[in-house]
This record gives sequence, structure tokens and C-alpha cells, in this order.
Amino acid sequence: MEYISSDTNIWIDFAMIDRLELPFRLPYIYLMDQDAVEDEILNPPGLNEKLIRLGLQKTQITDEEFFLAEKLTEKYVKLSLYDCIALAIARIREIILLTGDGPLRKAATLEGVKVIGTIGILDQLLEGQYIASEDYIYCIATLLKYNGGKVRLPENELRKRLRKKEE
Repeated sequence: MEYISSDTNIWIDFAMIDRLELPFRLPYIYLMDQDAVEDEILNPPGLNEKLIRLGLQKTQITDEEFFLAEKLTEKYVKLSLYDCIALAIARIREIILLTGDGPLRKAATLEGVKVIGTIGILDQLLEGQYIASEDYIYCIATLLKYNGGKVRLPENELRKRLRKKEE
């Protein structure tokens, strides 16, 4: 099993399409700072408890991660403290960062951290045959339907995947 440092917005995407359990089918252990789990995953109510039941692991940051997160907040002013903590965990532990947040993805790239998001998780689920093609299409189409509100994904990437599956 591979560890992944998780941001919160991915879970909101999967909650919006009522498929919160899907990422947990992949051979990953999702880590999130314990304070972020309690403070950031507030909507919809009970989401943090569901994620813990599904397998999200709360983790404590090390001193090294804490100090790096502080430096990252100064370097990337658009990022929240919890964004910087997720990035620090990924960088120090040399693991993937799970996020769909544009500024956080950009910072991760600059920091040499590999990033995956909602669409990448769905692609892996399909490619690894963890979900059927019909479920994949449902997920992409539903994300597209909610896009622009709580879901903020690149519309062109969603449409491209739908077209590809319809061919």
C-alpha cells in the first residue's frame, strides 16, 4: 500500500457525486493532518466521520513538517495553513499529494511533489478495473453537472473523458 497526503477538496468532490467510498478501492492509504480532519472537513456534516470509517488516517505532523509548513505559508501566500501542512507531509515523506486545488497543485509542482486529483483517481479506478465503465461515466457526468459550484474541476478534461467513453 502506498501513502498519499490528502487535501480536503477531493473528498467534497466524491461526496457531491455520492461516491465517497471509491478512492478507498485503490491500494492507497490516505493521510490527513488530524487537525485538518477536525477543522476543514465540516461540510456536509458528518463527512469527516464517514472518511475515517472508510479508512482515512489521521496523522500528526512531525516537527520537520511543521517548520516546513510555516515556510511554505510564507512562500505561497494563496495557500491555507492546512494546504501547506498537506504539502509538507507529502514533501517530507516523499509521497503523492491528493488535491484539486489549483494554487496547491502549482506549489506542489514547484516543490517537486507528485500530485493527483479527483479525475486522476477516477482514471486509476477505471484503468485498474476497480469500477465499471458505466460507473466511471456516471461519475464524470455528475461532476460535470456540479462543476462551477462546490466542484471546481477543469471542464475540458471532464468533457474529453466523456467523449472518449462515448466513442
